[in-house]
Amino acid sequence: MEQIRTLLSSVEMARFVARGSLRLDAVVPADMNAEGLRVLAGGLADVPYGTPVSESYPEGSFARRLLELPQVAGALHSLVGPEPTVDHHAVHTREAHGGDAQPLHADAIIDVRPDAFDVQLMYYPQEVSLEMGGTLSLPGSHLRRINESDTGRYQNLRGQDRLVCPAGTVVFLHHGLWHGGRRNDSDTTRYMFKIRFNPTVRQRLLWDTSDLGDPRVRTELDQGFPWYEQATGRLERYNRVLLWRELTGDPGFDLDHWVTRVSNRPEGAAV
Repeated sequence: MEQIRTLLSSVEMARFVARGSLRLDAVVPADMNAEGLRVLAGGLADVPYGTPVSESYPEGSFARRLLELPQVAGALHSLVGPEPTVDHHAVHTREAHGGDAQPLHADAIIDVRPDAFDVQLMYYPQEVSLEMGGTLSLPGSHLRRINESDTGRYQNLRGQDRLVCPAGTVVFLHHGLWHGGRRNDSDTTRYMFKIRFNPTVRQRLLWDTSDLGDPRVRTELDQGFPWYEQATGRLERYNRVLLWRELTGDPGFDLDHWVTRVSNRPEGAAV
């Protein structure tokens, strides 16, 4: 899919590595959102697992044009590279005053790759209010491995994010992020379109790296979240360092000596 792309910066990539998500507010034009509501209400045909994205959606189709929007295309390329495959897609519909809150969970958590990740695109064609529910997620949880709904008994966690957004918002999630759809208490049917993408190239330096040395990169990677305890927060930072090393190809990158200390394997003989 060759088109104009607006690549992410290194600071934005570091923010994704720390948070496990990237939010693009109102990037889809109003006329496309109106069309999107009609398309999603009618449903979309399934795409076979592993179909290249360029073959998944016909030229000129709504889904194809959504993915070709410069900010969407640039973010997708920055995260998973050119020509990813479509794992699956789905239209999530919550009727007015319908549905229960989905348990907090992580998708397909049998996927525990430390050096690669899938992303899920979530598109919201209409304004989502707090009353409409939206998607709840827990920033920074994506590298804390759980088995599907192990976290389903938790109702609320400090620092959780209950999505409230303008129409045309697109959110990208790391496949391990803890999340769940909320019930819809409004008078309006809520739609969300989800696509999971699998990378086909090594996810290394795929974004705009001109700001790789920006001090804000380290600041983003070192941020904490309210649900962390001091000791367990070290584990999240440790795993972020490992992922950032893979994404940049820099085996010496570290935050406060976390990974350097643990990876020390002296081989010299004592004299």
